[in-house]
Amino acid sequence: MKATGIVRRIDDLGRVVVPKEIRRTLRIREGDPLEIFTDREGEIILKKYSPIGELGQFAKQYADSLNQTTGYIVAITDKDQFIAVAGSIKKDLLGKGISRELEELINERETAIASNEEKNFLKITNDDDTEFTYQVICPIISEGDAIGSVIILTRDEKVKFGDTEIKLASTAAAFLGRQMEQ
Repeated sequence: MKATGIVRRIDDLGRVVVPKEIRRTLRIREGDPLEIFTDREGEIILKKYSPIGELGQFAKQYADSLNQTTGYIVAITDKDQFIAVAGSIKKDLLGKGISRELEELINERETAIASNEEKNFLKITNDDDTEFTYQVICPIISEGDAIGSVIILTRDEKVKFGDTEIKLASTAAAFLGRQMEQ
């Protein structure tokens, strides 16, 4: 565990303030749910809760199926990181944080399709140095909340994404969103 040197007192209602610097670094916003864990040494661990993270294995299987069927790279994110990736860049993306631009697109609940030559082509990670030619990004909506995204990518210069890829991403996003509601 990393020491921050910050000390906070518990108030009379049992509350403690998480410092602004830590909230900013970990992208914790007002109203975000946190999981609370304890260990044998008496430490309390706060972890940002990811509802779609509960579907991790299921999301992985869905991404694998889409990848095998289409040959495209398929990634599934929550609002902070990549939770499932299928395709040639799996090790490069899995567990990596998403970019601010992708987070904004998810929050705006917009579906996006773009080639790397277009102005609206998004970096999907903060240190995105991968070369994709096309991308489709569709938000996952569960109980009215945007909780993540389904991303379909290709590096193949001969492939042009269109309605079919948008429908694939939308179907996957809708299905995962409904799974969260059960």
